[in-house]
Amino acid sequence: MQLTGTITPESLMTLEAYTKYRKTHKQEVMAHRKLRSVRLGENINLQFESETTIRYQIQEMLRIEKIFEEEGILQEIEAYAPLMPDGSNWKATMLLEYPDVNERKRELGRLIGVEDRMFVEVEGQNRVYAIADEDLDRENDEKTSAVHFVRFELTPAMCAAVKAGAGVKLGCDHTNYPAHTQITAESLASLAGDLRS
Repeated sequence: MQLTGTITPESLMTLEAYTKYRKTHKQEVMAHRKLRSVRLGENINLQFESETTIRYQIQEMLRIEKIFEEEGILQEIEAYAPLMPDGSNWKATMLLEYPDVNERKRELGRLIGVEDRMFVEVEGQNRVYAIADEDLDRENDEKTSAVHFVRFELTPAMCAAVKAGAGVKLGCDHTNYPAHTQITAESLASLAGDLRS
């Protein structure tokens, strides 16, 4: 999978080429995804996206849906490409994970607005709160969604600090889900690659 910085129909593999690629590279893509997955407490998981994860997602959708016409390919790119970080931010798929259906229903009702209370804090810098669900609203008066898309927009000073090795905390200060965790050095090294300083 060739990384180009921009996903276009021409930069994607044909279904045949991707099927071959997938057989030999799926494990390394999954390892990359795991490295960029940060758990916050027991029930929130942020999957920080990258060009690799987004290209993989688009290729998987094209494979599963057997899409090979340009119009369908462009629709998949349009759906997923906005989730790719663009040098001054981190973008993540935020999952609220409650295996028990009744508990999930109850907690999604208690966690309305949780996506707006997510933050990253670069060592020595101010907190940056998530900009959530820019594509569409994912909650109503009764509950929030189990899936949100969030963007953390970083200043040039924050980007430079991360690239220089500063620690980063991921947190949430929602009344019903106060939590924070230090992003591991391994994950942070991968996330630093998304930033221009």
